[in-house]
Amino acid sequence: MDKLTVPAYAKVNLVLDVLGLRPDGYHEVNMVMQAVAMADLVTVFRRSEGITLSSDRPDLPVGDDNLAFRAARLLLEHTGTSAGLHIHITKRIPVAAGLAGGSTDAAAVLLAANYLLELGLTNARLVQLGAKLGADVPFCLLGGTVRATGIGERLSLLPAAPLLWLVLVKPDFGVSTRDVYRWFDQQPVSRRPDTGQAIRALEDRDAEGLISAMGNVLEPVTATRHPEVAVIIDELVALGARRAVMCGSGPTVFGIAFDRQHAEAMAAAFRPRYKEVFVTHTI
Repeated sequence: MDKLTVPAYAKVNLVLDVLGLRPDGYHEVNMVMQAVAMADLVTVFRRSEGITLSSDRPDLPVGDDNLAFRAARLLLEHTGTSAGLHIHITKRIPVAAGLAGGSTDAAAVLLAANYLLELGLTNARLVQLGAKLGADVPFCLLGGTVRATGIGERLSLLPAAPLLWLVLVKPDFGVSTRDVYRWFDQQPVSRRPDTGQAIRALEDRDAEGLISAMGNVLEPVTATRHPEVAVIIDELVALGARRAVMCGSGPTVFGIAFDRQHAEAMAAAFRPRYKEVFVTHTI
């Protein structure tokens, strides 16, 4: 086999709480993370030496600034293999949107290259490598519904979330995760989401309880600097969303619909004004 194509699924945070800044400079988090059907396609090709990367998006970095490129380098260095890799990414996940687009591409490279080159690394070892690349990479290797603690590297599988239809709306700007966490450190926390309630609702298969527990402690931080985030949340609620929550550090917002038809109707209301509006569902 000379190449392998795998999907790289986006994620949303059903619950995102930040507990504080650690002595090492990272933030302690308590999150419930969920994979959704929106996905990039990542194709890994075997080559004789070196690492190259291409994409259908000309603005996507193709060198060391790309997390998927760094994932390939880390894997080859860790295993000491002399083989090379070419990576091609077909982007479907918005960039700088809080949907783990870069992290999920990196996870896909680790999985595909491990299989393609017959490196034999266990999933647990891949998760350890993924943690060196970024806090979301370990989750992207597992998918599903997961609780993440520590800096995001301590993962516990949770009962699968119910099928939920989502509309995703990304404003026409990006947000730096580093900036959002810096802003978070500078202002008091007025309200925290209830991670425990969300986990109990998953265990009880209580969809309404899960939806009511959803929240993101970073949401007011980003919305203070970018009020458009709050405007989108309010409009989704006005359109009948069961809940509307910012994804990660933003600026994308997801609204929970009653069904696919409702999600498509909400999306249609935003598409005349926003270029990146998507309908997807939990997986």
